[in-house]
Amino acid sequence: MGDISRLTGADTYFEDFVVGQVMRHARGKTITPLENVLITNLVMNTAQGHFNEDSMAKSAFGGILVYGGVNFSMVLGLATQDCCENALAEVGLDNIRLSRPVRHGDTLYAVSEVLDVAAADREDAGYVTFRHYGYNQKDELVAQVDRRALIKRRSHWANR
Repeated sequence: MGDISRLTGADTYFEDFVVGQVMRHARGKTITPLENVLITNLVMNTAQGHFNEDSMAKSAFGGILVYGGVNFSMVLGLATQDCCENALAEVGLDNIRLSRPVRHGDTLYAVSEVLDVAAADREDAGYVTFRHYGYNQKDELVAQVDRRALIKRRSHWANR
């Protein structure tokens, strides 16, 4: 089977995270109508603001608004490689804030801050709490979400 630890980053284990650490993630993602309309419909969100272009073009908003669940999910996804690549479990999502509208064609970027690092009730992993910030292409804060994950300890999982 080989060394499976080589499949993930060498610096994303529990021991690598320090309270106050800030990471700007390399990738960005442009929100397309596909993501917004598909996910809005899949979760049965019936708010026309997310999929009725005719109605929204005539509204005070002037166009489609991307569903907030898409916005913070994209931010989580953009942060995952650097923060949760060695996660064993997502433990919680809290304090979700959507501070600005996102539209089709906006590009989201993510920044993460380590809020807490704590021992778990198992010796092969520990808890890390991150605050993920999502910014649009104008560098305006559009979303924020706190995420707690159970992260592998290098001492138990590396070179396995």
